[in-house]
Formats: sequence, structure tokens, C-alpha cells
Amino acid sequence: MYIYPDNLKSKAVLWLWQLRDIGVIGVGLLLSVFALAQLKLLPPIVITALYAFLTIRFDDTSILDFIKYACAFFITKQQIYEWGYGKQ
Repeated sequence: MYIYPDNLKSKAVLWLWQLRDIGVIGVGLLLSVFALAQLKLLPPIVITALYAFLTIRFDDTSILDFIKYACAFFITKQQIYEWGYGKQ
């Protein structure tokens, strides 16, 4: 019996985020507060909050992952396949 989930194969999670996301959110929040205090810029804190919302994980997937998969499916990956033999 293992205490850590998925027999030590899953990624480390704290609350609803992976640890990498918490680091990005923390640094972004720090820079956003400095930008808001010194330059009176609101967009950095809005972008950080949006990233924090999009990276919330439920059942090992996030909204950001879903958006990436959808963009790959509809925009960046080939969707038309032509089957047939080449010239012989």
C-alpha cells in the first residue's frame, strides 16, 4: 500500500494546482503587485488571475489543457486524411 497517489507516478499537487503552476502564479502575482503599486497597471494582475483560474485541476485535467487540446484538434493538427495508393 502506498500513501502517495498513483504509486509515485502522479505529479505533485497542492490544493487545486500543480506545484509548477503555483510557482508561476506566485511569481506572476508578485510582479503584478509591483506593477500595480509602481506603474498603476492592472492588466498583469488580471492575466495572473486568469492563468490561476485556467490551471485549476479536476480529475487530472484543467481548462487550459482542454483549450490546448481543442486548438490542436481544430487549428494546428491535420484533420483531412487522403487514403490511397501513390502513382505506380
